Amino acid sequence: MSTMSLRLPDSLHDTVRNLAKQDSISINQFITVALAEKISALMTEDYLTERAKRGSKKKFDAVMEKISDIEPLDYDRLKG
Repeated sequence: MSTMSLRLPDSLHDTVRNLAKQDSISINQFITVALAEKISALMTEDYLTERAKRGSKKKFDAVMEKISDIEPLDYDRLKG
């Protein structure tokens, strides 16, 4: 495990302290989880961008053709 010195504006530090206290966790845990969530979001965005590049409109249309042309049930209808 690594140690990192981090400088935060007082207002941000106060907010983190209060939120960590509400969750009954340490500031360190709070920041670690927040960082992990941000990394996960960025990595997911990168993954989806790369995955989208492999997409094919032709294959999409072929799959969509397999869907039955029936009316949706009442609970599954779009409202509006």
